Amino acid sequence: MIRVLMADDHTLVREGLRQLLAATGDVRIDGEAATGDEALALVKANDYDLAVLDMSMPGIAGLELIKRVKLEKPRLRVLVLSMHGEAQYAARALKAGASGYLTKDSASAQLVNAIRKIAAGGVHISEAAAALLVAAQGGARDGAAAPHGRLSDREFEVFRLLVDGLGPTDIAERLHLSVKTVSTHKTRILEKMGMQSTAELVRYAVENKLA
Repeated sequence: MIRVLMADDHTLVREGLRQLLAATGDVRIDGEAATGDEALALVKANDYDLAVLDMSMPGIAGLELIKRVKLEKPRLRVLVLSMHGEAQYAARALKAGASGYLTKDSASAQLVNAIRKIAAGGVHISEAAAALLVAAQGGARDGAAAPHGRLSDREFEVFRLLVDGLGPTDIAERLHLSVKTVSTHKTRILEKMGMQSTAELVRYAVENKLA
C-alpha cells in the first residue's frame, strides 16, 4: 500500500483526487493539508511513502516547501501538482528534491501512474519537459540563458508572486520574510532580468508562459 499525503488548498481538488485514488486499491491518502505549514507539520509527525504537493498554497509553498519536506524526511518521495506548465517549473522542482511534476489539467489521467512510478523509485515528467531538460543540460536551450533562469530559487518564488499580482507585504507574509527582504529581492530580480518595473515582469511572464 502506497501511503500518500495530499496537500492542496482547494477542497474540491483534494476531494476529486481522493475519489480518484480510492478506486485503485494500492494507493491510500493517509493525510491531507490545505497549507504548506500543515503539510510540513504532518510530514514531521507521520511517515508517508509519497507527498503530493501543490506549488501554490498559503504559508510555506513552492520550491521552499519541497526543500523543507526533503530536509525533514529525505527518503520521502515528492510529486508536485501545479497549475503552471512543466517546461517552466519542472527543472527547478526536481532540483529542489521532487521526483515528479504533474500539471493539474492532466492530473486525472496521469496521477495514479505517476504516484506508482515515483513510489517505486522512478521520476515522472512529460516527454516534452524531459526533452527541454535534456536540451538545457546540453546547452542547446539552457534555462540560465533566459532572463528568469538567472534568478535564485528564492528570487524566482518572489518573481512568481509578483506577476501573480501580490504586493511586497503579501509576499512577505506568504514566504515568511520581512517586507524589506522582499523589496531587496524585487530590486535584484529587476536588475538580473534587465527590467524597470513589475509591469515589465508581468509582460515577460505572459509572453514566456510563466503566468
